[in-house]
Amino acid sequence: MEKFNLIVIGGGSAGLMTAAGAAGLGARVALIERGKMGGDCLNYGCVPSKALLRCAKEAAARRDGRFGFPPAEPQVDWAGVSGWVRGAIDTIAPNDSVERFQSLGVEVMAGQGRLASRKTVEVELTGGGARTLQGRAVVVATGSSPAVPPIPGLAEAGYLTNETVFGLPSLPGRLLVMGGGPIGVELAQAFARLGSQVTLVEMLPRILPREDADAAAVVAQSLEADGMRILAGHQVVRVEPGAAPGEKRVVCRPVRDADPGGSEDGSSPGGEDGSFPGGEEGKDTPPEETIPTDEILVAVGRKPNLDGLGLEEAGVVIKDGHIKVDRYMRTSALSVYACGDVAGPFAFTHMAGQQARVVIQNSLLPFKARMDYRVVPWCTFTDPELARVGLSEEEAAATGKAVRVIKVPFEGIDRAVCDGAREGFLKILTSPKRDVILGATLVGAHAGELLHEVVLAMRARLRLRDLANTVHVYPTLAEIFRRAGDEARKESFTPTLQRLFKAYLGWRRG
Repeated sequence: MEKFNLIVIGGGSAGLMTAAGAAGLGARVALIERGKMGGDCLNYGCVPSKALLRCAKEAAARRDGRFGFPPAEPQVDWAGVSGWVRGAIDTIAPNDSVERFQSLGVEVMAGQGRLASRKTVEVELTGGGARTLQGRAVVVATGSSPAVPPIPGLAEAGYLTNETVFGLPSLPGRLLVMGGGPIGVELAQAFARLGSQVTLVEMLPRILPREDADAAAVVAQSLEADGMRILAGHQVVRVEPGAAPGEKRVVCRPVRDADPGGSEDGSSPGGEDGSFPGGEEGKDTPPEETIPTDEILVAVGRKPNLDGLGLEEAGVVIKDGHIKVDRYMRTSALSVYACGDVAGPFAFTHMAGQQARVVIQNSLLPFKARMDYRVVPWCTFTDPELARVGLSEEEAAATGKAVRVIKVPFEGIDRAVCDGAREGFLKILTSPKRDVILGATLVGAHAGELLHEVVLAMRARLRLRDLANTVHVYPTLAEIFRRAGDEARKESFTPTLQRLFKAYLGWRRG
């Protein structure tokens, strides 16, 4: 039996960071991956989607007709777009490659890893044969996969997910997107801008249900301006063959009594069997609408990859579809750790990386670290972007938490005016009296980049007044934070204080 300090099952973001960090400390590490190195983020998620969105933004700019250039319908070369996306993946891929990790001292194995006990992993090698490994600790970082609801006719008609959409041989003339979470809206906008006729079907009353309604509305307006049709509060009930070869007919109906919430990844949650609620068939059933389309993209959520891992035999508890972990990222089998999408609670690459750091320390070193979920940022990379950290206004209202809300529109920021990027706003929530920042929502140009000023302020426990006292370069979009601090000061300058100050200045004149 081969012995290691750490055995990592899964070569996605969480597993790769765990393996690299542990090897850097001098540990003997085994890394097992049954698919592509880099996992979902590199091959099917963050990297290709952002590359596609960049191409789509260029197409939209040519169609725009602003800045002194006449509008022109872009001639989209799908092969060129696909080449750009493939090029982005290929450029980044060496960082996640077998060769790089071998050079770091990690023993990489292609195959399926399975827990035989808390410290033993059996590997069924892809090329044939098997190996049995023993580790001081084992890390499960197998990620997640697209969830596909059992809608009648969907499998027979054929569908796309984020794992297959980037391999399309041509740009679809018509595309129906199921799901109004981040994955759905990003890809829907990209295809709409590239020239597809896009319909987005969202079960809940609005897209991006985890975000405040006013912020989600800014994104929705932009999507509709791109020519997209949004059917919020609708469910897909079945898919039928179309009249033309390759055509699919998607049958939808309005949802009754839709839950205004959303799943952890911001997508549309179905029932326990993946179905979508909306009332039983009968005289009160809402009217159906049939939408012809060439392709269907399913983006209704993700499910952790748990099959074939031997978790139950090793005593690893599953809770709410994820591996149950404590703040130290330990499972119920204390020598087994889990991180990334398979552990939750956030399906973000940056959180997978943060969890990996905690796992490295706790599995190899005597002093322990705890996961801190107090400040978790995220961003939906539509145009405009929607980014958030901490508490939202709707969450505060739902819990009854008293907050002060400062809202500053981008249209009042000089750089936004120069760039033609006036849509959107910054919303900061603070405690009513102590000015402590509780959360922020940014919807607008470069929101994902701008958000980090608030993220750092919250981590360092700075107050909004500290942002107001920070010198910001003029003209930049980041001035919106200084403006928010100034607005907070104005609100604190009560009528009583104004009278006292006026009286004081009058006395000074005398």
